[in-house]
Amino acid sequence: MSRPEVHARPEWRFTRNVYFPVAALVEDQWWVLRLNSFPDHALWTLFIDGVVRFDMDDTPPSWGRPLDRSAPLLEPEIAEAVLAPVRDFVAYGSEVGEPCDDPFCCG
Repeated sequence: MSRPEVHARPEWRFTRNVYFPVAALVEDQWWVLRLNSFPDHALWTLFIDGVVRFDMDDTPPSWGRPLDRSAPLLEPEIAEAVLAPVRDFVAYGSEVGEPCDDPFCCG
């Protein structure tokens, strides 16, 4: 699978959401990172405009540190709109119709 996203330089902003902590506007598309139950699952899942792209344990170097505390906050109404397409995908795998139901990692 080609992953051109690994070469981008997103400017992450905090969303105030524990499951989807950061988002970035990249070339007019909203990128959202889901923080998963690591090590049972990959640490991160990338969504672009609400569509899952791929999982990863480490973010590409060009992405910086997504959870850098110096990152600015998204306006609450923008964060709400950006997270609306992924809000139902809290459980790992739910975005492909196979949500993890293990009570120790996703329950």
